[in-house]
Amino acid sequence: MVGQEDPVRREIYQDWASREYTDVITSSIKKIAAFLNSFDVSCRSRRATLNEKLTALEQRAVQEARVTNALMASALLL
Repeated sequence: MVGQEDPVRREIYQDWASREYTDVITSSIKKIAAFLNSFDVSCRSRRATLNEKLTALEQRAVQEARVTNALMASALLL
């Protein structure tokens, strides 16, 4: 029986080592996924802020163009 316990113990040890390795890999993947999700939320927020600023600048440019066109048109009439 002593001869049979050796391979069984070796298999059990290898099984636990494999499970620990799998657990480390799983944990690492979860950490990476959490980081990527956090990064995605951060980027979306920043993009939304930049989009709001760009929209405001576009509206301001349109208003200034209208004022300039109105001034030019009134200057031509004089």
